[in-house]
Amino acid sequence: MGAAHTVGAFVAHTGTDVYGPGKVIGVDGEHRRVRFVYFVATIRAADLRAASDDETAQVSSWLRQKQERYGGHW
Repeated sequence: MGAAHTVGAFVAHTGTDVYGPGKVIGVDGEHRRVRFVYFVATIRAADLRAASDDETAQVSSWLRQKQERYGGHW
């Protein structure tokens, strides 16, 4: 687990792909706040894994599009 679950890390859920891949935006003990492609959720760190290269590219592209469209920090 370790550094793979710190703020800014790209992650995916270990049990389902329904969330899509995401990026950790907050840490609270055993839980991580993750901006998934489809929504934001608080997930136990044990239920996350590091995102694959393809998943990281998907999230990066999605975040870049949102920033270009709406500005701000995504």
